[in-house]
Amino acid sequence: MQFTLEDITADEIDRRRGVYGPLTDSVRDLIDAVIRTEVDAADIDDARRRIDEVVAGLRSSQIDGSYGVRFNSDAVGMPWGNAVMGVRNAIAPPVRTVADREGVTAEFTLGAAYEGPAHHVHGGVCAMVLDQVLGEAAAADDIPCFTGTITVTYRRPTPLGALSARAEIVDRDGRKKIVRGTLSDADGVTAEAEGVFIVPKNWSGPSNLK
Repeated sequence: MQFTLEDITADEIDRRRGVYGPLTDSVRDLIDAVIRTEVDAADIDDARRRIDEVVAGLRSSQIDGSYGVRFNSDAVGMPWGNAVMGVRNAIAPPVRTVADREGVTAEFTLGAAYEGPAHHVHGGVCAMVLDQVLGEAAAADDIPCFTGTITVTYRRPTPLGALSARAEIVDRDGRKKIVRGTLSDADGVTAEAEGVFIVPKNWSGPSNLK
């Protein structure tokens, strides 16, 4: 994996987050509005023209390709194009994890943009969120790793609305980390996952891995 170093301060990261985060929230709100609007065709055509004008303005200065994975010199990550939790990615579910001694947790709300079965979250979105949360739990020890395998068990349909996720490392075997996690609504677990995460062979950081 290729990383990009941006030699900026934590304050500058916070400033950029404050600039791009609200824009992403507005675009995410736009996506929801497009799905659920019932205005007439003339209003839709007018909205499309105005959106096209905004897109053209934003494209007047932009990078080539994807956003990539960026870090500053203090190893603060900026994966802001990430498909699950990218600060600048409006199609990403609004998932923000919080780490503790046992693993990571996240509380978030999934609306109309993430629907699969009527009024329920698409199973692929559930798997995507669990992969992300398990991956962050796997990397909580500051040793990088990649998803090797992940198995998702769906206990029942996951309703749209307020949800939570939880994951933690449960075992280690050389370069492998075994991580388990759950996705839940107010009534309990809707899906659970177990993943094997692999530390790269060329990892040279401090560890006893073989």
